[in-house]
Amino acid sequence: MTDLTLVIGNRNYSSWSLRPWILLRHLGLPFREVRLPLDTPEFHREIEHWSPTGKVPVLIDGALRVWESIAIVEYVVEKAGRGWPADRAARAHARSVSAEMHAGFGALREAYPMNIRARDRRVPMTEPLAAAIRRLDALWTDCRNHHAAGGPWLFGEYSAADAMYAPVAFRFQTYGAEGLGALSLAYLRTVLDDPLLRPWVEAAETETERAAGDDVGLA
Repeated sequence: MTDLTLVIGNRNYSSWSLRPWILLRHLGLPFREVRLPLDTPEFHREIEHWSPTGKVPVLIDGALRVWESIAIVEYVVEKAGRGWPADRAARAHARSVSAEMHAGFGALREAYPMNIRARDRRVPMTEPLAAAIRRLDALWTDCRNHHAAGGPWLFGEYSAADAMYAPVAFRFQTYGAEGLGALSLAYLRTVLDDPLLRPWVEAAETETERAAGDDVGLA
């Protein structure tokens, strides 16, 4: 029995829900999940019982509620006693790139909404989108150049930074990975092949809800 409950949205669309979910899996912390399909009467009826912001995800640990993905990430890392790189400089770097993901990449989010079921979608390439992809490629490449000896993840071993970037991998799977260099493409494959991610993907592929705003691009 676990005291942790993670309230999530649709697995196919809710990138913010995916981040703490996959980190909890990698940290080996047991939790139960409550799924509320976004933009439905059920969601609006139930969410106020779980989240003070009316949004997902939210983590419940006994009487404590933790919201915002990056705050949940920090909380579960502290609870597990691991999840950031051991080296202080690498840890600061990992926190920096995680915060950048949380606060930035707006053009990428807007043009490439996470849609795990979809394949071969194409949307117009704009300069803001191209700039976001260049920045992402530079970030992933820099991490892998410095930490390849420690393992296949951004900082060698799996860390909270990888959880923060997991939804981006599905965006590239859906809309194409044009603009990514060799190291970024290798990292992309590492994320998509993660066996701990497979149950999320399998569940997403069986969902029937459709979010018109997130079903974009020409197949």
